[in-house]
Amino acid sequence: MIDEEGNQLGLMTPRDAMQIAQERELDLVEIAPNAKPPVCKIIDYGKYRYEQQKRDKAQRKTQHQQQLKEVRLHPRTDTHDLDFKKRHAREWLEEGNKVKFSVFFKGREMAHKDIGRDLLEGIIQDMTDVAKVDQAVRMDGRNMHMTLAPDKKK
Repeated sequence: MIDEEGNQLGLMTPRDAMQIAQERELDLVEIAPNAKPPVCKIIDYGKYRYEQQKRDKAQRKTQHQQQLKEVRLHPRTDTHDLDFKKRHAREWLEEGNKVKFSVFFKGREMAHKDIGRDLLEGIIQDMTDVAKVDQAVRMDGRNMHMTLAPDKKK
């Protein structure tokens, strides 16, 4: 049995512990039920829950939710446009977000899937300093996709 200041009150029956808690107008909370003997503490349970919620809220505030950003390309995307999109992707990766690169094929471009694959492989080579491949290059209908994740080591 532990009181509200953290002092040990020793072994006692549950009835005696409840009586002490009621006299102090506090709650009796079982902290370690699997211990031999079980450990109980006298606390204000409402205050305890309020402080726990505040800690959880502060912890959630500091967490960063990872988002998936998408960059859309075509096999005939010009080099300047590609560099511009790679710069944006690099910024997103440095912020800690994943980036999905998609190459869309139209009409007869489907006959030249190797151009799209080379485009994505070149992006992988350019981004190796800030990212690692999360999902490899794969074809999905008329689209070719790959996902890069931020590399924590770099």
